[in-house]
Amino acid sequence: MSTDFVRRLPGDPRGRTLMRTFLQRAHIDLPLLALLILTLGYGIFVLWSASDGQLGYIKRQLTFAGMGFVGMLVVAQIPIPVIRRLIWIPYCIGLLLLVVLFFVGTEINGARRWLDAGITSFQPSEIMKLALPMLLAAYLSKRDMPPRFKHLAASLLMIAVPVALIVLQPDLGTSLLIAASGLVVLFLAGLRWSYIFGAGFLAIISAPLLWQFGLHDYQRERVITMFNPEADRLGAGWNIIQSMAAIGSGGWSGKGWYLGTQSHLDFLPESHTDFIIAVLAEELGFRGVCILLLLYSAIVARGLWISYTAKSNFSRMVAMAFVWTFFLYAFVNIAMVSGVLPVVGLPLPLISYGGTALLTLFALFGVLMAISTEEATLKS
Repeated sequence: MSTDFVRRLPGDPRGRTLMRTFLQRAHIDLPLLALLILTLGYGIFVLWSASDGQLGYIKRQLTFAGMGFVGMLVVAQIPIPVIRRLIWIPYCIGLLLLVVLFFVGTEINGARRWLDAGITSFQPSEIMKLALPMLLAAYLSKRDMPPRFKHLAASLLMIAVPVALIVLQPDLGTSLLIAASGLVVLFLAGLRWSYIFGAGFLAIISAPLLWQFGLHDYQRERVITMFNPEADRLGAGWNIIQSMAAIGSGGWSGKGWYLGTQSHLDFLPESHTDFIIAVLAEELGFRGVCILLLLYSAIVARGLWISYTAKSNFSRMVAMAFVWTFFLYAFVNIAMVSGVLPVVGLPLPLISYGGTALLTLFALFGVLMAISTEEATLKS
């Protein structure tokens, strides 16, 4: 009787051990899971107002979120050695779909970025957000570090092919961010500083040529608008002006949930997607933005801890690349809405309305959970 009673006492260490064992076997990182649920719930709260309470948006977001959670838990069950061995398959599928996109892709505003899958449409570039950094990590983790020149050349080719296909859609913003996720893997593999400084020097001296011949007119216009949105208040500068007006009018505590004027009076375009943080800032104020930034910071911190405690070189590089990807997407979205960077079509992670981007994020976190619960006996 006494033994049974002790087992039922609150705080019994044996109960905590059983819970840790269950989470380990189920490949669930509880802190990361809790943070994702909190952030997604916060996003649904903001989306309700940003979409004017349209239940269609909320139901679709919750549907994709549910699918994402299930997909995340499924991905988390895949052993890391299997991911490392088979990652070339989704990479090749992604390349094939990027090529197919030019023939049967849906054209919107002069860009072919979407494939119609019947039930829904999706962007093949989403596959590359996951596949490219994992393929590079799988390739480089089996070789000497820092990488030799031939290995560096092969890695750059793996990056250049999908990035070039995405640039041609055209989608410069996504291509640059996917390239960044690949380059961070090279950096983590011990890329020599001479190569880094050399690449930086080449980028600087080639910038005028890129500006003149490498950018479309609308891309140059976005850069110019970033520096002087007032030059075309009713045209190219409209989004940024209205966004900054919404952010500035929110102050510390905001106007109140569902009381924002910029979005509800249709001054702010794309208020439920790319510019949703302007709605958050106007209605919940800087205080509400700080809550989101704290949630993001906690997710990044957990991801860094998973990378630090990873059991193999492959896992460490993949975890760090995914943390960097998540941080970069959040940073770029907030910076562009604030007028610090040119406007690009990037959603705010876990907050903006969207389907395929949300599924990609949950797959990414599924890999992080698999790394978090990776067995210590595995070798790099």
